Amino acid sequence: MDKQPAVVFRNVGQLYFPQTRVECHYSLTSEHGWSSSDWIGIFQMGWSSVKQYHTYTWALVPEGYTEGTSVDHCAVFQASYLPRPSAVEYQFVYVDKVGKVCARSRPFTFCAPKPLEELETLKEEQDEEGGEEEELMLVIPRAQLLQSRLEQSLKKQAGLQRALDEAKKEVETEKETSKRARLEWETEKQAMKEEITELRDNLRQSCEMLKRLEEKHTDVKYSQEIQSSDLRKLVAEKGENQQQVQDLRDEVKVLADREEQANMELQRLKERVKKMSFQIKHDEEKRKSLQVEVEASAAELHSLQEQLEASDHVAEGLRNELRDLSTQRNHTHAELHQVRLQVAQFTLQLSDQDLALREERATWALEREAYKHAAEIAKKKVQDLSCELQRKEEWLQEERTERDNLEAELGREEVLLSDAKRELQELKAALRKVQKLREQELLHKQDLVTCIRQLEVKLGIGEEANPNITEVKCISPGSSSEKGDFAPSARSASSSSCPEESSTSEIPAETLSQSEGDESPVDSQDEKSQLSKPQTGEAKQLILPELVNPVLSELADSPMW
Repeated sequence: MDKQPAVVFRNVGQLYFPQTRVECHYSLTSEHGWSSSDWIGIFQMGWSSVKQYHTYTWALVPEGYTEGTSVDHCAVFQASYLPRPSAVEYQFVYVDKVGKVCARSRPFTFCAPKPLEELETLKEEQDEEGGEEEELMLVIPRAQLLQSRLEQSLKKQAGLQRALDEAKKEVETEKETSKRARLEWETEKQAMKEEITELRDNLRQSCEMLKRLEEKHTDVKYSQEIQSSDLRKLVAEKGENQQQVQDLRDEVKVLADREEQANMELQRLKERVKKMSFQIKHDEEKRKSLQVEVEASAAELHSLQEQLEASDHVAEGLRNELRDLSTQRNHTHAELHQVRLQVAQFTLQLSDQDLALREERATWALEREAYKHAAEIAKKKVQDLSCELQRKEEWLQEERTERDNLEAELGREEVLLSDAKRELQELKAALRKVQKLREQELLHKQDLVTCIRQLEVKLGIGEEANPNITEVKCISPGSSSEKGDFAPSARSASSSSCPEESSTSEIPAETLSQSEGDESPVDSQDEKSQLSKPQTGEAKQLILPELVNPVLSELADSPMW
């Protein structure tokens, strides 16, 4: 098939009169690249070069012409430049700016009208046209009349063609607009479906995350309850330890009083008991250090209790936030259901809109605006839901951070609790060491007294002092009073062994009871009763009468000493 030309001549006649101007109608297609240098010439048939034109005129275009579009226009050849009437055939030729021939018209001739046969009056023409001047008689050549009528008809045809083209363009534009709007609506609808699917997935993930948070919160609460029970146990142990420390303080006070009395009585035995006094000072320093450790543990236990109270408040806040989150989740479910209903309603309205678009273009435009407005509202709602989900995700992130902080704080509290337990165990070990040192001190004192008695026996002290020594040394720990009546009977030297046997029999019993108390883990009440034993009358008779013995003071004053 031949290629369609880029320029087409229209309404070319077979005859033209050189006495009147000639109009050349042509159409430029979208494939032609128009230039202001394009021209149209009248060529004699059989021409071989574009320079063999008889006359020419510039090929113009209407105002507002856009390159790449189709347009119709008309070129005018003035009568003075037309060829003379003859039988020679001519044709219109369209030449572009580079000299290329773009179109050729069919052949035509120029002839002169006949003088009488070709004349016509305008009366009938005016009657037919409904003119007001009916009596005017104007005689003109028929060719000129036909030419004028042809020009009018061509102008009308051109106007109708332009109106038709404009109507077609408008219809095509409207179709493209409707198609584009429909595509946009389909795209928005698909995007809304995807957004709704994404929102559903996000909501499902949020629900799962909330369930996991609730489970973790339950675990944290259970661990808090366990730690609370451990803290209560530690508080109870702390109370018992404080009571033990108080008992130790009382006992240390009693020991200090006894030590003061012993120092008053044994000033002259200072060189022999120097090591013992140094040991007592060392024990006193240890007691003070232990007291400082106990106070520090009490402060730490108080801080732990405050931290547990703070964690209880935080847990209560978490429970309240979880309740609020569940309420918001229910609200989100309701909004999502409304969005689903709106989407279904929009789908039905879209089908109605398509039917209305086929029926009436104006009504469809109004409905399209309404649907666009509704789509914007729905899109805004979806954006609001997205923002709400974003805020929920941020809140969940904050919850995770706070939960991690709580877990870290719980870990620190567990470390502190383990440290407190270890310190309490160290305190117990230190207390046992103090008790052992006290026992060793008592044994050392007993050894000193025994050595003194052996020295007295070796030195052969008179019988006047022996009864007093016997009376004092033979007091049993189970006697009812400290000032019991003693028999003034004289005894031999063998009777002096009674105090040694009694003292040696008394010391291991007390030492055994205390050492057994240190080796076996007994109750705090048993330890308290063991620690409070030196306050009874038997313990006073065991140590104080020996230290306040007048015989020893007399021996210390004698020259033999």
